[in-house]
Amino acid sequence: MDLRAQQYLRNSEILKKYLPSNTVPKIAEWVVEFNFKLKITKERSTKLGDYTSPRNGMNHVITINHNLNCYAFLITLVHEIAHLKTYNEYLNKVAPHGHEWKSNFKILMAPFLTTDVFPLEIYSALRNYMFNPAASSCTDTRLYRVLKLHDKESDTVFIDRIPFGTTFIYNTSRVFIKESKNRKLIKCKEITTGKIYLFHPMAEVKLFESSKDTNSFQLV
Repeated sequence: MDLRAQQYLRNSEILKKYLPSNTVPKIAEWVVEFNFKLKITKERSTKLGDYTSPRNGMNHVITINHNLNCYAFLITLVHEIAHLKTYNEYLNKVAPHGHEWKSNFKILMAPFLTTDVFPLEIYSALRNYMFNPAASSCTDTRLYRVLKLHDKESDTVFIDRIPFGTTFIYNTSRVFIKESKNRKLIKCKEITTGKIYLFHPMAEVKLFESSKDTNSFQLV
């Protein structure tokens, strides 16, 4: 086995821990092709990842925060690889997040922009974001919110993804129980008033403390 193949296999094993499984082959291939060093770092409050161009005989370096969920990790990593590709083409002669970077980001994201990779809600938000991608996915409120819903430590979920009969909190303190579906909307009863309210399936809610440990709930 040659050195390139060994690097590919080693990179694949590491990337499996951080990326959606069906994206690993392409990303592992890019690590070798673009010849960069990928560093998984501790959480940084000011950034999700960054790119450093070659200097003093060193390779390109990309760093990504270790605590990102697999979808946020993928988007952030491709964002930084787009910086690398733009540097290779233009060096430092263009704006960091200008037209050239946007074009490369769109090209590199294209193979992954599918519901085979992303859950439907992320796919939808990401498609809109990619029309004019910004310096950070955090600047797109909709994309940021749906990505956060897939964090392991998140206790927020779309109402459409909890079973009927589940008690949940909406808007900080109001407690409801999910009852039934009315056409495209979710019918829920407020516990304190007994009033019925209709929720959009993508409304974000927090599971009520007493129902968090139920075996019937599963985030998919």
